[in-house]
Amino acid sequence: MKKPSKLLLLLILAASAAFGTVAESAQKPNAPIAAKQAYIPKSPQIHRAELDALLAKPDELLVIDLRRPDEVGSIGGFPVYLNIQADQLEKSLDYIPKERTIVTVSNHAGRSGKAADLLADKGFKVAGFVGAQYYEQEGGKLIKIAKSKSRATENHKH
Repeated sequence: MKKPSKLLLLLILAASAAFGTVAESAQKPNAPIAAKQAYIPKSPQIHRAELDALLAKPDELLVIDLRRPDEVGSIGGFPVYLNIQADQLEKSLDYIPKERTIVTVSNHAGRSGKAADLLADKGFKVAGFVGAQYYEQEGGKLIKIAKSKSRATENHKH
């Protein structure tokens, strides 16, 4: 049996090193991917039964909907709410009553989770956050806003 050549040994070592690097990179997430991890709220996520119980006491509750008007219009919303865009929330704190229990709303609870934590950190009474689409999937009823006819369309009829 012949002795393995130095070149063959070098190739085997290089392949082993390359495989080890690939295996390590499979175990360690890339830095940019790790930096994009989803925000994990500290506030509780509210489900349909909990929100329905809170909605039954409207004089004690404030629903803050963080969605854009087009999102509320196309998906639906809750009977009464304060609409503040997520990026404007911190600038709008003086307009939010501190004596009410607050529930924050977004479509899938991403923006509302962050907002609930921000408000809780600022001393507001936060019950939690909800995703409007999750609420609807759980059997909750969202109010669909009918689009009104434009004035131009109405003027052509007269």
